[in-house]
Amino acid sequence: MTTPQDRYIYVGRFRARYWAVGDIGSPIIFIHGIGQYVEHWASAISALAAHHQVYAVDLPGHGKTDKPMDISYTIDDLSQFVKDFMSTLGIEKAHIVGHSLGGIISVRLVLRETAAVDKLVLVNSAGFGRELGILFRILRLPILGDMISRPSLSGSATLLKRCVYNPAIITEDIIEQNYQLYSLPGAQEAFMKTLRTNVDFWGQQIVNSHDLQCITSITNPVLVIWGQQDNQIPVAHAEIAAKGFPDVCVQIIDNCGHFPMLEHAPEFNTLLLDFLKD
Repeated sequence: MTTPQDRYIYVGRFRARYWAVGDIGSPIIFIHGIGQYVEHWASAISALAAHHQVYAVDLPGHGKTDKPMDISYTIDDLSQFVKDFMSTLGIEKAHIVGHSLGGIISVRLVLRETAAVDKLVLVNSAGFGRELGILFRILRLPILGDMISRPSLSGSATLLKRCVYNPAIITEDIIEQNYQLYSLPGAQEAFMKTLRTNVDFWGQQIVNSHDLQCITSITNPVLVIWGQQDNQIPVAHAEIAAKGFPDVCVQIIDNCGHFPMLEHAPEFNTLLLDFLKD
């Protein structure tokens, strides 16, 4: 699998890194979760690029995109960034695939910009309940969280391995990649501000009763994918999503934690290909 070339574009005042692969079919935009980056989508991008125009972008504060500290990193900020990214590239409408924090960003995008979204895929998505793994709730604490979250190879390994069902899936290359990107100037500070904006010690702050009521009005086809053994955002939240969207399909992957795109790439990619085919 060839790694796509890094591209850069100004989205408003943000210099943003993105990948773009494929030149036929409908556009797809991948939106990663907190502390993540475009590389998490590498396998899915490779699988879909023969049939679609595929894009993945590092959100503000993440990967190789700018990391300003004078923005709030709210879901509204981040969903507006995605819409601005689409407008900057001249993408009028796209399928949206959002993982974890990227899931609720995608939901907020379709609620605010309905005409810009075709089909919606939510992967272990935030936003459907308060429950959240203890690790992220501890990380957001003052002082202690700052100490624990300092960039280190061991810290990267611990965080990634706690999020998956089988820790062996987290290779040394993945750990090194995470460490290098998280060590970039401003990365830890932006991660902590994003976390503290959207999480408190009791769980997700981004659960919005208005959103949960409004998703009943979303007529876009929705695919919900979840790892059965996700210990960060529980699989029970998939059922909440299933009851909310009028046109929804739910796929639960067994022996899988928070990263289905890494842990079960072939099955994950097949689900996307079948659901997003033109």
